[in-house]
Amino acid sequence: MKRILILMVVAVLGAIAAGCGEREQTALYKDGKYRGKPDARPWESGEAGWNKGDRAAWQNQMRARNDAQNENRRIGH
Repeated sequence: MKRILILMVVAVLGAIAAGCGEREQTALYKDGKYRGKPDARPWESGEAGWNKGDRAAWQNQMRARNDAQNENRRIGH
């Protein structure tokens, strides 16, 4: 009984301590300018089978991906 009580207290203290470790998640601004990674359009990355900057190829890839996830099209209905 005493062992269970000790384990419960340790678990509660661990959960409380875990919540204290959260960091600030806001963007870093210096001199009024954002210093983080610049945003880019998805088709400008050049990953996963399309050429960098080729918007039409990216759109075709996304359509094919969506079609593969559509259960009705996948089984032929």
